[in-house]
Amino acid sequence: MSTPSRPRVFVSRRLFPETLDLIAQHAEMDVFDGSGSPTPEELLARTRGCAGLVAQGTDKVDAAFLDQLPDLRVVCNVAVGYNNIDVAAARVRKVVVTNTPDVLNEACAALTWGLILGVTRRLGEGERILRAGQWKGFQLDFLLGMDLVGKTLGVIGMGRIGQAVAAKAAAFGMRTIYMRSPRRPDEVITGPDGTPYEGTTLEEVLRRSDVVTLHCPLSPETHHLINRHSIRLMKPSAYLVNMARGPVVEEASVVSALDNGWIAGAALDVYELEPVVHPGLLKFDNAFLIPHLGSATRETRTAMCNLAARNLVEVLEGRPPVTPIPGSYVP
Repeated sequence: MSTPSRPRVFVSRRLFPETLDLIAQHAEMDVFDGSGSPTPEELLARTRGCAGLVAQGTDKVDAAFLDQLPDLRVVCNVAVGYNNIDVAAARVRKVVVTNTPDVLNEACAALTWGLILGVTRRLGEGERILRAGQWKGFQLDFLLGMDLVGKTLGVIGMGRIGQAVAAKAAAFGMRTIYMRSPRRPDEVITGPDGTPYEGTTLEEVLRRSDVVTLHCPLSPETHHLINRHSIRLMKPSAYLVNMARGPVVEEASVVSALDNGWIAGAALDVYELEPVVHPGLLKFDNAFLIPHLGSATRETRTAMCNLAARNLVEVLEGRPPVTPIPGSYVP
């Protein structure tokens, strides 16, 4: 009696050895080992004939892509966001779509506070001055920043990560307000001590906050949510932080805001056209910029990869996935 052939899988980036070992126990595996991302053409060619795809947030999986892959049964995104995948198109074609929620909440929240401290206390400026040999010694008025105590943190996107950020605000002496979800206007969100946060409109969050931090998913509704008009609602002493997705913010408007002093500074982890950064941002000392490091701890990235692999294995072996994306097809 012949042994049934094992399903084939394409992994679109290098993963950790323990993750690849798990996948290899259950499938024949092809791993992209080049630098950067596979081109759309290579992604399609190497996924053809595969039952599973382990994808990254930059891999576009739309209806046209899926139509050419009749053998595909599951797409496992190694990310919590999934704006790169047409979930409705996958559902129609009975392709399961999964992501990696929860395991990265604390890493992203911690780095959000790193960005907040970095931009409000001018850490990037100080580090550059020191390395350039330009520091002249202690001065009382050198690189003065903003205290967080007594200030207001405004959270746009009060999901898992947004709530993890808000939970730490009290430790810095900040109060938290957040933008109510248009889909859940009556939802009450409470802090670690059981006290409800104040939910309000986008406009009020922008007007009242000293630090506005973004954690919303990218969708047609949130594309360029932060633009010239919305930035003009912010205080000139306020700071903008983006830990969501790059296109939530219109970078050209941030450049204009910094150039005209409409806000005090901006801290960005994600960008509209990654890995390209708007050149205008690079000239401002009060733009604190890091290269998409939100979940970049060894523990968190390993957990993300392993969760994606578990989702893959479950579906390939005929069981429901661990973390299907809302609205995904589930057999």
